[in-house]
Amino acid sequence: MENFDFNVSSDILNAVSDMGFASPTPIQALAIPPMLEGKDVIGQAQTGTGKTAAFGIPMVEKVDAADRSVQAIVVCPTRELAVQTAGEIQKIAKYRPYLRALAVYGGQPIERQLRALSMGVQIVVGTPGRIMDHMNRGTLDLSNVKLAVLDEADEMLDMGFRDDIEAILSKANENRQTALFSATMPLPIMALSKKYLKEPEFLRVESKNLTVEKVRQSYIPVRSFHKPELLSRILVRDGITRALVFMNTKLGVEEVVTSLQSRGFSAAGLHGDMRQIERDAIMARFKNGMVSILVATDVAARGLDIDNVEAVFNYDIPLDVEYYVHRVGRTGRAGREGRAYTFVVGRETARMWEYRKITKATILCEQPPSGEDIKKAEEERLIERAQEKGAGEIAETTLETAKKLIEIMEPDKAVAALITMLEEAVGEKINPALDIRIPEPPKPQPKPVPQRPAFNRDSRPAGRFPARREGDRFEKGRRDGKFEKRDRFENRFERRNENAEGRREFRKDAENQESSRPRKGREAMNGQTPAYTGKWKGPRDQRNFDDKPFDKPYRKRFDNRPSGKGSGEVRRRENKPKKED
Repeated sequence: MENFDFNVSSDILNAVSDMGFASPTPIQALAIPPMLEGKDVIGQAQTGTGKTAAFGIPMVEKVDAADRSVQAIVVCPTRELAVQTAGEIQKIAKYRPYLRALAVYGGQPIERQLRALSMGVQIVVGTPGRIMDHMNRGTLDLSNVKLAVLDEADEMLDMGFRDDIEAILSKANENRQTALFSATMPLPIMALSKKYLKEPEFLRVESKNLTVEKVRQSYIPVRSFHKPELLSRILVRDGITRALVFMNTKLGVEEVVTSLQSRGFSAAGLHGDMRQIERDAIMARFKNGMVSILVATDVAARGLDIDNVEAVFNYDIPLDVEYYVHRVGRTGRAGREGRAYTFVVGRETARMWEYRKITKATILCEQPPSGEDIKKAEEERLIERAQEKGAGEIAETTLETAKKLIEIMEPDKAVAALITMLEEAVGEKINPALDIRIPEPPKPQPKPVPQRPAFNRDSRPAGRFPARREGDRFEKGRRDGKFEKRDRFENRFERRNENAEGRREFRKDAENQESSRPRKGREAMNGQTPAYTGKWKGPRDQRNFDDKPFDKPYRKRFDNRPSGKGSGEVRRRENKPKKED
């Protein structure tokens, strides 16, 4: 569809034209006709594809501006998304001055919202918690609701708002029309739709992958302590002036903001512990361009609709593929091109492979930019900017300064001095001499195929004794000094028997040597030298040392044992000394 050729009022078409929509997006072309007919719909599309206008146009068309009761409700996961959605709906109702859309959310004084509700609003856009608060107070009546919309439903379920969503839908008008929009369709979403939607039409924008196609995605292996330097280098190399940096923790947000500010970047942080006034002020500064880099957690950045975001940085790798899809969807919105960088440490690369498989997106692996890459990119950007400035008008004061500089210095040196000054300014943000690249691991070598070695080869002589070779390669040395010529492959059973025979001979020689060895100490007592046979003879009292009494030192050592062979007599030790008369 080339234009908004829908059955809607002319004032809505004029408002849409003022918003800059020349033709509907795919999700708008699919969702607007059935919603105008009053059917329940389930829309699946990536973030940044115009889902707000897809339900905003039918909503404004159905609402009666003369009736001041709440006729439509939109449930959003975050405060920022609620404010943005209410603003977009108010733009669509630009030429309907009596139609009002109110954003209700936590962190704002509730008295202001109570006053607006008492004056009468037709459309309420809010977070589940604050909508439930107004329902419990009795200040929000949903009995006259014609249309209920769940925007970013998957995010709300991830944040634990399922009970609140079911309570809101159960208290709304039973004859209402319900629409559900989400970037992903997990099982809880389908279960919720079966319970509260009546014969819905499933609308899905066909895409090759789950992420925005015009976003160039890549991941960069890096060590954790080199992440600040890597982020600074990419910002300088690509000349990025508007970026989102995602973190997994609130503490990480503060650390990255401090690091960027110390390097000369304009950065601010956004996380859940901040007050609503601070959040609104930071968002306003980022939208106005006063802040170039916004560092945020997933919860704080959900639902952000910010235009002209050039790049998204996953400083910490997302914990789930749904988080990855929502992060990447913050850039490349409304048909623009964008870039998404993910910093991976160690084994996190495997998780990126999993995300690439699930999203079916092209995610390339890049190496961290070196100092030479930064210098080359700066030179190209400097030459391009100089050509653009030279083609336009230059102030007379600038020309006079240039002439004075040329009079003092040579033209080449003057230009070189200016370039050096620019390089020094860039050098404050990065450390070009630092090498942050991770060396590539060595390529795996093929493992050698194990082969069974042949017996009696040079590399494996058999037995404990090395082979004694005299000319013939396969002559094997024997323990008796003789040589025996054998084949390359000998019989293992014969070799085992031979080794066993050799061990028996060795044991017999050892016994003979032991029997002829002179005895010392107790063995040589009384001139007796009992033969040693290598077998245990039993307790010491049963050995044959003759029936002669032992000497005194030996008797003290074995006081409580029998004195002779087969004797039951026990010599007791007298511990107490004898008393002298």
